[in-house]
Amino acid sequence: MNLLVLSRNPQLYSTSRLVLAARSRGHTVTVADPLQFRIVIAKGLPAMFLNDAPIGRTDMVIPRIGASITNYGLAVVRQFDMMGVPVLNNAVAIARSRDKLRAMQLLTKRKIDVPTTVCARTPESVELSLKLVGGTPAIVKLQQGTQGIGTMIAETPQAVTSLLEALWAMGQDIVLQEYISEARGADLRAIVVGGRVVAAMRRQARAGEFRSNLHRGGSSLRIDLDKRYAQAAVAAAKVMGLEVAGVDMLESKTGPKILEINSSPGLEGIERATSVDVAGAIIAHAERLLARRAKRRKKDDVVEGERRSTRMRESLIPVPVAGGKRVNLVRGA
Repeated sequence: MNLLVLSRNPQLYSTSRLVLAARSRGHTVTVADPLQFRIVIAKGLPAMFLNDAPIGRTDMVIPRIGASITNYGLAVVRQFDMMGVPVLNNAVAIARSRDKLRAMQLLTKRKIDVPTTVCARTPESVELSLKLVGGTPAIVKLQQGTQGIGTMIAETPQAVTSLLEALWAMGQDIVLQEYISEARGADLRAIVVGGRVVAAMRRQARAGEFRSNLHRGGSSLRIDLDKRYAQAAVAAAKVMGLEVAGVDMLESKTGPKILEINSSPGLEGIERATSVDVAGAIIAHAERLLARRAKRRKKDDVVEGERRSTRMRESLIPVPVAGGKRVNLVRGA
């Protein structure tokens, strides 16, 4: 299998682990910066160049699209999809998960619980918004933030108003979210691959910090997810349409509340905390997807062959000739 990993930095832990896992299973792997691709749009002939050369044979694309290049990265992923190249996490699914408000809307439509979230755009709406999320402290989030960037806590109504007005003035879209006090600065991260949880950990924020992200000094511990939480994680990834996802959840009095779904989850923290070969699980799933695709293609070829045979038989007209024999003529001949 010829794999292409879309990543801006081949030295990143997650990228290098995917490369090693793929090569250990006998696959050829190329790592390419999404910004180095040139998209060619032409009638009936979508194409892609990497720098100045057409891309070679590619059996599967694994996108690791960072938030800073979301728009162009998604265009590259869409182009591969148009060219018929299988992509592990397509552009639509990645875009859904990146938009926090859209993700929450889709989750709640499917009856998946999330912290109460309000989207507002005018100063006059702040007071009611705060009431709806249960007052302060409250969480203020940028709609496109990742890894804790753009996530803030406001301890007072005045702080909420100041934050919102400052962000609105910069043209930012934000959401106001309920603060789940019983979580005590901890959350759960589950990695979902192919509709099942392959690894899970509990992350705890360091003292004085409410965000539990490991690169912000949080700690982690391997856990076996309660069935309700595993089901919620799998359901959230399915709603987004993601084959691979990192699902962050809070433990609340009423059960799991989905915080965020990440289409390019970091592998370093989860692999070190759990000793699970997550990269290997991702490559194994890519293999299964390709095998299923090849099986469907073979089945489609068989069906099409049978249809052609049936059409050919139906096009033959029996014609009597001397001696009682019959010959077949092709219709329209």
